[in-house]
Parts: sequence; C-alpha cells; structure tokens
Amino acid sequence: MNNEFSGQTRTEIEAAAFRRLVSHLQTHTEVQNIDLMNLAGFCRNCLSKWMRSEAEERGIALTDAEAREHIYGMPYDDWKARYQQGPKQPHSGDHRE
Repeated sequence: MNNEFSGQTRTEIEAAAFRRLVSHLQTHTEVQNIDLMNLAGFCRNCLSKWMRSEAEERGIALTDAEAREHIYGMPYDDWKARYQQGPKQPHSGDHRE
C-alpha cells in the first residue's frame, strides 16, 4: 500500500469520503432506505447507529436522534414526513459491522 495513504492522512481521506457519502445520501432523498438495504445491505439508519456506536466506544454520548440528525441532515421525523415513501419497511441490518 502507498505509504502516503497511512496514519493521519488515511483517517482524513476516509473521513472526507464518509462525509461525501452522507452528503450524497442527504441530496438524493429519492433513494429510500429500504432500497439501500435491499441493494447494499445497509441504510441511513445503519450509518447513524454505526456513528453512535463509534462515538460510544470513544466515551462520547450520542443519542440515536442526534446520530440520525447527523446522517439525515435534519431531525429524523422531519425527513420521514418529507421524503419517506410508503410504510416503514423492517430490516435486519447488523449495526455492529
């Protein structure tokens, strides 16, 4: 692996890619969580739970609602009211991966 892609630089690149993914999902509200889950095995809720879990491991308290707001770009209930199409679809994503 390229030595320039290690340590702090790697962390910064990964963080920037994550922020870009989140921004992309916030922009493309037509993509429903169930579609993401069916195609990719994760959804916006999974990302928010992974974020909360990682914060928790570092001793940072982050509620599910706060983590979802980071991912959705607004309170979750607002996003659902504006963009969710059809009934909520259950999924069994493993949020620990």
